[in-house]
Amino acid sequence: MNTKKALPILFAVMFLVMVGFGIIIPVLPFYAEDMGASPTQLGLLMAVYSVMQLLFAPMWGRISDRIGRKPIMVIGITGLSLSFFLMAIATELWMLFAARIIGGLLSSANMPTVMAYVADITTEEDRGKGMGIVGASVGLGFIFGPAIGGIFSKTNLSMPFYIAGISSFITVFLVLLVLKESLPQTREHVQAEKRSFREAFVGSISILYFLQLFVSLSLAGLEATFAYFAAERAGLGTVQLGYIFMIMGLAGAIVQGGLVGRLTKRFGEGFVIQIGAVVSAIGFWLILFVDSFTTAAIFLTIFGIGNGVIRPAVSALLTKTSTTGHGSTTGMLSSFDSLGRIIGPPLGGWLFSITIGLPYISGIVLSVIAFILYQVYKAQTNKVKQVTT
Repeated sequence: MNTKKALPILFAVMFLVMVGFGIIIPVLPFYAEDMGASPTQLGLLMAVYSVMQLLFAPMWGRISDRIGRKPIMVIGITGLSLSFFLMAIATELWMLFAARIIGGLLSSANMPTVMAYVADITTEEDRGKGMGIVGASVGLGFIFGPAIGGIFSKTNLSMPFYIAGISSFITVFLVLLVLKESLPQTREHVQAEKRSFREAFVGSISILYFLQLFVSLSLAGLEATFAYFAAERAGLGTVQLGYIFMIMGLAGAIVQGGLVGRLTKRFGEGFVIQIGAVVSAIGFWLILFVDSFTTAAIFLTIFGIGNGVIRPAVSALLTKTSTTGHGSTTGMLSSFDSLGRIIGPPLGGWLFSITIGLPYISGIVLSVIAFILYQVYKAQTNKVKQVTT
């Protein structure tokens, strides 16, 4: 399929998927609370979705290598839509848990399959640009989704779930009617190059998965604690925080959609990963000095730009170097991303309870570790090149 035609369609697909996902974010805590959920149960309700993503994203990626991207995308988005409708009609807490489990299991197909589709249709030179565009659509969806959810929740708490379900359902038809399969011409090639999971995870390539884990871990820790930190240090409320995260998300989306492609084309993915890790560390350090809405918005945006450029660059580099098929590779990356999102919030909360700035000091450390991991990856790759030549 023509890359110029496919990328805007993929942008629209992931944007609509993430809008649907974002719509329920501000509403779910109150919705679950109305059904008698304790804070611990609410935490589990949030976590169970990520756990299912962790477990099943690699499976969906591998299946998409075998049967094609389009059918797996349809399954993933239909599953997401179904989970939203099930949540909308839920009357008891166990029903919410069941809906989240179904949603996590099926929708874990979305991100790895879309990234694999991008890898299928882009040249190695343009891979970073394609991954950046997908990253930008995810970021923008997360900005608009919660705002829409907040507005519709005023009608009643179940309304945002119906809106999210309809949004996802419309997206299924967009995929079915407009998107062409990306895999037929490459399927034989994927089968021929397919290696065992263990073989794929040995050597320098495995370092990139752990690099992404540390990046996700640092972001999830910040997301879980920044509201308390900003309230304590600058007296900021929920509305102001919403604006701050919106500014951060917009800046991240603009950089991912426009700058990542140019930088990876000119300097390579490795340069972008290293710059991203350095800027993330600087952002975390600056966050320790937040004392107003303005400083919070500027410092969080600096962090967001640094953190946001790493994922597309890692995705592009992995799909260039892996021998297990694009779907398997992106599925494994999504799995490590989910692991960071599972561990990050409780770890961030625990560090915050020790001392208020500790989640951000640990964020600096995690960003430095990510930077060092890339140096290790580069050294190992160069060593392999020297041996083979």
